[in-house]
Amino acid sequence: PLPSWLNILLAGMNPFYFHAVNVILHCLVTLVLMYTCDKAVFKDCRLAFVTALFFAVHPIHTEAVTGIVGRADVLACLLFLLAFLSYNRSVDQLYVGEHFPPTASPFFLLLSLFLGTCAMLVKETGVTVFGVCLVYDFFSLSCNGLKLPAQQSAASPSASLQVPPAGRENGKHRFAHRGTWSSCHAASPEEQRSSGLSVPSKAMWAIRRYCCYLTANNNQNFLYTARPFLKRAVLVISYVILVLYFRLWIMGGSMPMFSEQDNPASFSPYFLTRFLTYSYLLAFNAWLLLAPITLCYDWQVGSIPLIESIWDARNLATVFLVLVMTLLSLHCIAAFKKLEHKEVLVGLLFLVFPFIPASNLFFRVGFVVAERVLYMPSMGYCILFVHGLRKLSTWLNKWRITVLTLFALLLLLFSWKTMKQNEIWLSRESLFSSGVKTLPHNAKVHYNYANFLKDQGRNVEAIYHYKTALKLYPRHASALNNLGTLTKDVVEAKEYYRRALQLNPQHNRALFNLGNLLKNWICCTSKAQRRRGKVSWNCCLFCLQYVIFFLM
Repeated sequence: PLPSWLNILLAGMNPFYFHAVNVILHCLVTLVLMYTCDKAVFKDCRLAFVTALFFAVHPIHTEAVTGIVGRADVLACLLFLLAFLSYNRSVDQLYVGEHFPPTASPFFLLLSLFLGTCAMLVKETGVTVFGVCLVYDFFSLSCNGLKLPAQQSAASPSASLQVPPAGRENGKHRFAHRGTWSSCHAASPEEQRSSGLSVPSKAMWAIRRYCCYLTANNNQNFLYTARPFLKRAVLVISYVILVLYFRLWIMGGSMPMFSEQDNPASFSPYFLTRFLTYSYLLAFNAWLLLAPITLCYDWQVGSIPLIESIWDARNLATVFLVLVMTLLSLHCIAAFKKLEHKEVLVGLLFLVFPFIPASNLFFRVGFVVAERVLYMPSMGYCILFVHGLRKLSTWLNKWRITVLTLFALLLLLFSWKTMKQNEIWLSRESLFSSGVKTLPHNAKVHYNYANFLKDQGRNVEAIYHYKTALKLYPRHASALNNLGTLTKDVVEAKEYYRRALQLNPQHNRALFNLGNLLKNWICCTSKAQRRRGKVSWNCCLFCLQYVIFFLM
């Protein structure tokens, strides 16, 4: 990305300036998120500020902000929000009439396409902003400007004609209101009757009422009514197909290749194991957002065992997540016809859509859990959390001070956790040693720590962690190769290289190390044999092995 190129151009490879730019980008994302919540989510600007504050101190962002690799996620998130704001600006939010709101500014619509493309080029998850924009357009912007039967029946004919001349343009009624979800009409008798229903009943009632309106024979069919929205949808979908094709063309028409240790569940031959494990990983990521207690820079080999049975207790977490998401969706559907609870809609969109590329739903990804991938979905979580906090403080009016005090303590706790995580990322030793302490059953963190110890000349400790990694994951070819380089016994080292090549015949380092070992052994043996005037059969055999391995 451009910021990384500027970093190298202006400051070289100094890590301080890379980290400084990441922090600046994180601050920009926080400010733009606050602006987005103020303009398109909350009616109270104080809630937008609290959401941005909660987002700023969340510990899950530590990896994305401290690591140079995480810059892609931070920058893509910034472009994601700018694209969403541009699309929101392109739709005429002051329109109220029989049709969906038209496009007020083609420039901002094209700008949103450009920013969304930049987000996709920075990080693949950036392309999901187009889906967020279309769903938000249909359920929020368009439904806000569409006059529903309840609205038409609630207003008297004389009242509907009392429109100031300045508020009417080309037969379109315009009312100046701040938010796109402000409801200024009185509740209809149908809405009053539905107010006493449960959330699922309200959702079914809202869907039935909306479908009846769209299919009613009222001189306007659905295609004609939704024509402005359909034009935008066709343009955006066509453009997304084009940029995805371009993205695949850049990648050579093929997806990246990953190994079993990167994503063990995707290599399982059993569909049930893959389905249950992928489903549990969704609940696990949700738990990291809710309670970021255990954080680690790497969640690969052995961190999360596969779920191979429906009787595994971890499936309860998956069921609970499905239940919560279903209730939130039903609550959103039940309320959107009254132009309320847009916080739930935007929260769900920001939470779900950016995580879809990392869910293994459409293609295999190269990790089990990656905390930096949660940087963008955490925006939706923060919106939902603040919305729920506001609801809770309203219900517990007498305990409002207590609720706000607990939230302030939570902010302090998250800030402390973020500071502690930043200390872990200060050096290689602190980072790799923290992984061993946090996830001792993870073979990858033992391997990384052993590599660091090897570079520091602490060979005895390095051998211990290499062997620990092999106990946890016997198929770790790189650990076998590196262990062979530290072994003084030639026969034992040769056996390590052989095992590494059996697991991965294309392991270049193991091939080189074994060939070099055989070469040195042959030279030493040949010198000894020449002194005696003899040539042993072992020497010939090793020569033959040497040739075979390098011809493979």
